[in-house]
Amino acid sequence: MIDQSALYGVLVAPLMTEKAMTIGAVNQYVFQIVKGANKLQVKKAVEFLFQVKVEQVNIANIKGKSKIFRQKTGKRPDVKKAYVTLADGHTIELPESA
Repeated sequence: MIDQSALYGVLVAPLMTEKAMTIGAVNQYVFQIVKGANKLQVKKAVEFLFQVKVEQVNIANIKGKSKIFRQKTGKRPDVKKAYVTLADGHTIELPESA
């Protein structure tokens, strides 16, 4: 059993990119999640926080790009994303990005 207080720390933020808005039309949402989260934890967190029924969760690990700024090399942070598909009839109201 997953502790309900731990579910608040699984989701970092919803991602409001152009691709995320496009797949939102097919009842799929994108969230940035913590590095150690798995599919079951993401499913339980979304169902608990938004009171919806999750059908499927896909996870992607995105490696950060190497960048050069003023002759110094650096690296953007790695990101872990969860693509969450909801059951028919369920939606999540996310704030629109400005």
